[in-house]
Amino acid sequence: MSSDSAVLPAQDVTQTIVEREKQYLLQNYGRYPLALDRGKGVYVYDFSGKRYLDLITGIGVNALGHAHPRVVKAIREQAGKLIHCSNLYYHEYQGKLAEKVARTSGLARCFFSNSGTEAMEGALKMVRSHGHRINPAKFEIVALENSFHGRTIGALSVTGQPKYRKDFEPLLPGVKFVPVRDDQKLEEAVNERTAGIVIEVIQGEGGVYPICERMLRKAKQLSERFDALLVFDEIQCGVGRPGTYHAYQLFNPVIMPDVMITAKPIANGIPLGVIACNERAATSIGPGMHGSTFGGGVLACRVGCEFYDILDEILPQINDRGAYFKLRLEELATKYKFINEVRGFGLMLGVELAMPGKQIVTDAIEAGLLINCTHDTVIRFLPPFIISRKEIDQAIRILDKLFQRATTYWQEYTCKSEPVPAH
Repeated sequence: MSSDSAVLPAQDVTQTIVEREKQYLLQNYGRYPLALDRGKGVYVYDFSGKRYLDLITGIGVNALGHAHPRVVKAIREQAGKLIHCSNLYYHEYQGKLAEKVARTSGLARCFFSNSGTEAMEGALKMVRSHGHRINPAKFEIVALENSFHGRTIGALSVTGQPKYRKDFEPLLPGVKFVPVRDDQKLEEAVNERTAGIVIEVIQGEGGVYPICERMLRKAKQLSERFDALLVFDEIQCGVGRPGTYHAYQLFNPVIMPDVMITAKPIANGIPLGVIACNERAATSIGPGMHGSTFGGGVLACRVGCEFYDILDEILPQINDRGAYFKLRLEELATKYKFINEVRGFGLMLGVELAMPGKQIVTDAIEAGLLINCTHDTVIRFLPPFIISRKEIDQAIRILDKLFQRATTYWQEYTCKSEPVPAH
């Protein structure tokens, strides 16, 4: 049977896809009117063949771009041998990948899941188990405002944005939220009942917002003082994205967590998440206390091993390309008054606007550029690690035109925001 794309014009293919989803899927996603057909390198293509420079990479997942030849080769070879065998048995690649994660993270042991939110769930179980072994009353968790840790009930419970939690409350009891820059409030929140402190080292969905070194070091001190597990969430900001293997390695000396979770890029599109932990945290999970049917599957781990081998080779260029991209964005910031700030590390960058950015994202699609707006006013860039300076220049040229057009939006927005004079 022929596919829709083989028998229908491109516009009709997209419409068919949209209508089918409207009929059969939960309507929980706010999608843009774009259907993608294929990708190659830093570009993706719709069904008409139109090319788009992809600077959001599946929200940080396709870190090596699309159809990377080494990744494609690994998938083809492994799919022809063994895709799944369950965790009842050993396979060749789970231990190999765990060794690579341990080497690059500085932590000792790993557990593999399917996603970042599942990794967070596992980390929360470690925290609760760790506290329970000390004292059944030691179950509280301290997290940061503005954070985002996932969509499951446990992950939502430590997500510091009420808009995500409100429809599902009551959630896990015993969670406290503190402001992202207030180490005094953090100190007041942590006590003998605290089992864990959870921090997203660079808040992604919260607006590409790095947590300052002072706050992280205070969290480390408090976790040691009160025998709580320090959990760093690097689902979006880790594994090469900040220009280091992990964001906590940006500081000197490194601020080591007890538990680190990550997911998005590690199998370049094959679902895979990981919990990495030190020996102290590892003792909190014994035989039968946690598991996963699909987590750590042979196909995902094989691709994960290939990803880390490639990352080892290209990590230095991430800093170079990230610094260059940030410099070019800062040039635009001097040109347009509605740009408040450019921030981020490596190839995780955000441009904070003085107005909502959704229309700019829509205009960018029309111009052949895929970006994302998060926290309403922050244009988020998560480019592939393989991006070149030439492609960054291409993106800047498009953004310059988009921002010229957005000057009109800014003028309209400021007019609407001005208070109406009293009569």
